[in-house]
Parts: sequence; structure tokens; C-alpha cells
Amino acid sequence: MDNRGLDYTALIISVIGTLNWGLIGLFKFNLVSWIFGDMSWITRIIYVVVGICGLYLLSFIGRTGSDSRTE
Repeated sequence: MDNRGLDYTALIISVIGTLNWGLIGLFKFNLVSWIFGDMSWITRIIYVVVGICGLYLLSFIGRTGSDSRTE
């Protein structure tokens, strides 16, 4: 089953989350909270979606590792 669209979507969302963590670490600036409010329901949903995408990408790593061995 080809989940290429889901893979790229999860990767993009995770990169956005990573950039937010970089802003927090470097400048103590939380972009998500700044846009949507401090721990509002939408902010919490965004954090959950980023976390789910990160967990999904763990399976992506396993799939890419097994694909390279078969070729």
C-alpha cells in the first residue's frame, strides 16, 4: 500500500513542529502559542497532531530501512 501522501504530510507537520521547538530553545518564543493562545484547545490539538505525526514517522523509518535492503 502506497502512503506517500501521508508520509509527506506527516513529515511536513513534524518539520513545522521541529521549527517551533527550535524557536522555543533559541529565543523562548512559542510560535504556536503566540498564534493560537497559550494552551487553548486549538493549541493542544496542534501539539497532539505533531506528536502523532512524529510517532507515525517512526514506522516510516522502519519502512524505508527495509525497502533499501530489498533492492
